[in-house]
Amino acid sequence: MAANAGFCNFVKHIELNDAPLEDSYESLFDQYEKVVVRSLATSFGLDFLVHDRYGGDVDTIHNVRNIGKDESMTYKNERNASAYDNRGTYDSKDYHSDARFSSVKSEMRKEYFENGNKDFLDEYTGKENLGFLGKSKNAPTDRNANLDHIISAKSIHDDRGRVLAGLDGKDLANSRDNFAWTNEKLNKSMGADEIPDYIAAHPELDEATKKNMLAFYKRAKKAYDAKLNRVYYTSRGFWRDTGKAAAKLGISMGVRQALGLVFTEIWFTVKDAIIQCRNGEAKLFEAIANAVKQGLKNAKEKFGEIWQKFIEGAVAGVLSSLVTTLANIFFTTAKNIIKIIRESFASLSESLKILIINPDGYPVGERFVAAAKVLATGASVVAGSMVNELLRKTPLGAIPIASDIVPTFCSVLVSGIMSCSFLHILDHSEAIKKAVEKLNSLPDIDNFRYSLKKQGELLTRYLAELMSIDVEKLKKQEKAFSAASEKLSACTSEKEMNDCLHLIYKDLQIDIPWKDYESFDAFMNDKNARLVFA
Repeated sequence: MAANAGFCNFVKHIELNDAPLEDSYESLFDQYEKVVVRSLATSFGLDFLVHDRYGGDVDTIHNVRNIGKDESMTYKNERNASAYDNRGTYDSKDYHSDARFSSVKSEMRKEYFENGNKDFLDEYTGKENLGFLGKSKNAPTDRNANLDHIISAKSIHDDRGRVLAGLDGKDLANSRDNFAWTNEKLNKSMGADEIPDYIAAHPELDEATKKNMLAFYKRAKKAYDAKLNRVYYTSRGFWRDTGKAAAKLGISMGVRQALGLVFTEIWFTVKDAIIQCRNGEAKLFEAIANAVKQGLKNAKEKFGEIWQKFIEGAVAGVLSSLVTTLANIFFTTAKNIIKIIRESFASLSESLKILIINPDGYPVGERFVAAAKVLATGASVVAGSMVNELLRKTPLGAIPIASDIVPTFCSVLVSGIMSCSFLHILDHSEAIKKAVEKLNSLPDIDNFRYSLKKQGELLTRYLAELMSIDVEKLKKQEKAFSAASEKLSACTSEKEMNDCLHLIYKDLQIDIPWKDYESFDAFMNDKNARLVFA
């Protein structure tokens, strides 16, 4: 109890600044606290509900090819990891004895002998000096023709992207767009190396050969990747994983946004309770406990708004998940990049709702300002996330505990300060005020429709009040007052009018204002008398 009383005494001496924003920058947080608290609560305090994964939540060909090269990259679906582990061992004989490979060699050999052993083009060196010279020791290997797999059969067999797409390695390796004729010496020298790796390890190659080899490799690789992309990105497995990831993130974001609203209601109720405590109106802990209950009750009463926040968050989550998956087809997204995408979509969806649906009936200018405030808050969170990412890349990121606490604190601080600053500018910039006034003067069908809606509500309420009136009683009163009016109109003297008024009071059962006196003169002679009108 002593600690409680001490804290209450401390709170009593806190000077709350209620000055207008123009008079004190200290009131910035008072003006924008609700926006900032909800933003920071959802973006940082409730981020445990949303688990961002390096490279997103769906396996892509680009990402799986980085497994083993990038220590942070892993399979997102165990089914895909298992498929790669069970791909089987590479068998060179199995690939090179394929009927399609043998058929191309036979066709060229037949053509060679039918043309009188005329040399044909070495597609790598660019020299027209190849022939089928046999396997004798005297046959020059730099002229003896070999058919090469441009993309090596082994690399195709071990390509995680190929396994992810579920395509047969022999079909891809022995496709005609993956064949090139070259000399035996160069072919055997390459072994199972990929052409770019081989060229990098053999600087002695002449420039023409390097250029030709790379040109053939790029063309074959483009055709090869196109086959993988077409099959995998139209497959049921990819879209099933994409749908699951989008639904999961949508629900998580929806819950996060809804809880952010609930916790904000609780916070402001608790805050008010603490402020009241300084005036001795309630004991601190009892006040806080009651405030939490009241905050929950307030949140329940705002079920419609909470549900709306859930829907907004869910839509933003689904869209951001789809965009993240799309991005990972081309490059790997880091965790904070995914967070930036999420927050951008959350802000964008809410601002679009304000601009397009305009649920609060804002005039045109104020609608743009309201949308800008949402985007500004979102941009502040994005900036905070970027600060977090940059700090983690510094030597600070290698320090235990501090590597998590300091970047998070700095990102929250940056987001909070930027939010307040942006909102202050939007509310108090003279240029923006003039623009808003100009836009507000423009005709707006939404404002007209909103005004009609309000007028309809007022009319409905007025009609409901009219329906509660006793019509028969109203008719009797109207008849009685009409009769009284006719009697007064027929009076020709003050005495006659006075007598008529007394009769009307009696007929209508209205008490005389001086009813406790014998006459009006007696009433006037009493200094303490008061007229009483029923």
